[in-house]
Amino acid sequence: MPQAVAGPEIERLIQLLARMPGLGPRSARRAALQLIKKRDTLLGPLADAMRVAAERIVVCQSCGNVDTSDPCTICRDAARDPSTLVVVEDVSDLWALERSGAVAARYHVLGGVLSALDGVRPEHLNIASLVERASEPAVKEIILALNATVDGQTTAHYVTESIRHLNLKVTRLAHGVPVGGELDYLDEGTLMAAIRSRTAF
Repeated sequence: MPQAVAGPEIERLIQLLARMPGLGPRSARRAALQLIKKRDTLLGPLADAMRVAAERIVVCQSCGNVDTSDPCTICRDAARDPSTLVVVEDVSDLWALERSGAVAARYHVLGGVLSALDGVRPEHLNIASLVERASEPAVKEIILALNATVDGQTTAHYVTESIRHLNLKVTRLAHGVPVGGELDYLDEGTLMAAIRSRTAF
């Protein structure tokens, strides 16, 4: 087992950074060293920002987004199309769609996907609140923006069945060849989805 090279406070900082997605022990050590070297301009302001975030961040009771207000900024935005609800697995998916600027609708974060293997059942997700929101007279379309995994597709089917009685238009994201993608580098599943979802040229 490697010996500690610094005091317990620094080791704790490294250990906490190593828990972040995409940061292993070596990357965490480099990040910690950078923070320590730039204590005044980076470490102090980051610590303050994290403290404020911990105090003020809340989960939107309407859509499941995270923000510093409830309802969140997106739910309060009057310019958004109230007739469309985009259903996503996680807040990171919501943020990705927002970065793209592809849709100016309202969102609903499920908080995960159904998974028999992991014991995630419908009552563990925000499906009941989705059905309630989808029942609102203004809502006309549900866009299922779930990942193209087995669990994602299982969840999409369950959601579709749960709102079938509402007679809404239910659509999903297209699957297939990405923009700039080369066929030779794509897996068979992606190619099959692309052929099946082909459109007129």
